[in-house]
Amino acid sequence: MNLSDFPLPVLGFAAYSGSGKTTLLEQVIPLLRQSGLRLALVKHSHHDFEMDKPGKDSDRLRKAGAGQILLASKFRTAWIREGDGETEPDLVELLARLDTGALDLVLVEGFRDEAVAKIEIHRPSLGKPLLCSKDDKVLAVATDQPPSQELAVPLLALNEPASVADFVLDWLEGR
Repeated sequence: MNLSDFPLPVLGFAAYSGSGKTTLLEQVIPLLRQSGLRLALVKHSHHDFEMDKPGKDSDRLRKAGAGQILLASKFRTAWIREGDGETEPDLVELLARLDTGALDLVLVEGFRDEAVAKIEIHRPSLGKPLLCSKDDKVLAVATDQPPSQELAVPLLALNEPASVADFVLDWLEGR
């Protein structure tokens, strides 16, 4: 499977680290849910992280050498796969693990170099370049202050999550 074969709309939220992707998504997701959307989120991290509580069965089995663990209960299910510490996870492979029948939209945090439609989060105060100048998949830029240059995509108010949610809903309707 490649991204164009994926059966659901995929919308990325992309930016440099520290720009506020997670904070924005934390505010936008409930607004999209209120509109009736069933969402999944695929998040990329550059850091090593632990999901398991030390000493719990899944943690012990992972440390014993299980390369993949599926932990299931009536409350939630988690899939854990050990990486090699060097190879980045493949977005298409991660998307293939989702239950698409229970979803309307997949949001992707990070994966800024992937060829998916995306909203760029940009804070000029961080001194980072705009992604939209090199990425034609950027649909809009959510920013806390207008950039110094003219952009070919709409500007969204970063501190107004309702306007970002409205943009997402309009994008979905226009697909």
